[in-house]
Amino acid sequence: MSLRSRTLIPEVNRYSYIFPDPREASAEGLVAWGGDLKPDRVISAYLQGIFPWYNENDPVLWWSPDPRLVLYPKDIKISKSLRRSMKKFEVRTDTNFEAVMRKCRDVRVLNDEGTWILEEVIQSYVEIHKKGLAKSFEVYYEDELVGGLYGIDLGKIFCGESMFQTKSDASKTALVHLARYCLENGYELIDCQVPSDHLKRMGAVEMGRGEFLDVLEGSLNV
Repeated sequence: MSLRSRTLIPEVNRYSYIFPDPREASAEGLVAWGGDLKPDRVISAYLQGIFPWYNENDPVLWWSPDPRLVLYPKDIKISKSLRRSMKKFEVRTDTNFEAVMRKCRDVRVLNDEGTWILEEVIQSYVEIHKKGLAKSFEVYYEDELVGGLYGIDLGKIFCGESMFQTKSDASKTALVHLARYCLENGYELIDCQVPSDHLKRMGAVEMGRGEFLDVLEGSLNV
């Protein structure tokens, strides 16, 4: 299946659900609130540069932050120590999507960091994965799932959602494999959403929201 056809499968229309213009959102990035997490609504949001992010007992909040953190696949930074560390892992793709989501949630809860990966979020993204519009990269050590990441796949832009690790360098390994996958398959960039020092050390850079939305628009209109 081509990148283009995977992005625009007939049942997913970019404007199936209309959101306020994200270019007019505040720097904080809140675009709208309310609605639900029906898979087509979520996909429509991503195609407009918007993603859901909220706490339990809150309404669904929809965001498009400014600046946006992005990673160009060719620019990922891999230290010598990480190259050595990566050799001990096995990396698989799309074999355990739901488990990666649940691990991302559980590790955050265990570390008392709070989480937006609620049960309704998991169920929605699992359905999106079944549509072929979400991917996971799973990292194993001695056949145990010790790291990984997942996100929405828009064909030429990969929107990273969350990552986890229970063994040192496992999440970095997942990110490196994602970048290699994107580079080999013609993706323009990885959307990392909000600024993070950890991801900046791996090569991610800040991009103005307007520029990001322009890049997204161009990637969908090829």
